[in-house]
Amino acid sequence: MSEFKGAVVTGSSRGIGAVTAQLLAEQGIGVVVNYRAKAPRANKIVAAIEEKGGKAVAVGADLTSAEGPQALVDAAVENFGSLDVVVLNASGGMETSMGENYALRLNRDAQVAMLQAALPKLSEGGRVVFVTSHQAHFINEVSTMDAYDAVAKSKRAGEDALREMIPELAEKNITFVVVSGDMIEGTITATLLNRMEPGAIDARREAAGKLYSVEEFGAEVAKMVFADVETGHTELVGGAGDFLTQSGK
Repeated sequence: MSEFKGAVVTGSSRGIGAVTAQLLAEQGIGVVVNYRAKAPRANKIVAAIEEKGGKAVAVGADLTSAEGPQALVDAAVENFGSLDVVVLNASGGMETSMGENYALRLNRDAQVAMLQAALPKLSEGGRVVFVTSHQAHFINEVSTMDAYDAVAKSKRAGEDALREMIPELAEKNITFVVVSGDMIEGTITATLLNRMEPGAIDARREAAGKLYSVEEFGAEVAKMVFADVETGHTELVGGAGDFLTQSGK
């Protein structure tokens, strides 16, 4: 079982975040399951965790709001006694209804705000994991689909901004790890992209050789919470052959 007691997993009422939250709970970690609008979905994840003897609490919080990140931090400390792990999984930006610059507000500004809120309470020796895509991680060297370009750039901006906080995290021996994956089968992003650019997912599957499922990728994210790696490490899930070739790395 893990020595970590409390975790916040952002955007964990479904998809990769939900899988990650459930796997962390199986390791004995109390998990704050975060949702923005869909409480019943989050409650279902909490119920599934509790059925297996795990600990979890659902907390509604919009990460782009001033009070959202703090609510998640407080929930971890109040319910589980400490905050040891933060998985920055929430992302988006392809929604057309969320106003101008939403991708940057969510994928950069809210990620930084979440980590800033967590830092005073994060335990010595804690771990922060940022979840991203190869399309975003390599966007400065390898172009992506037009429909995903703004989101990819905003996620890379978020990764860069978080990396700038590594020295601050190091003062408390908190490690920062990036987990990057290709397009994930069955996610909202993949579905939206395929709708906007038919054939996009098939093309990625062909280029990558294999695309991970939500369950498979969530397992990789959870694994990197415990992995013995140096701070600043980037885990390229499934490899990133064609990205590395195109970027000349």
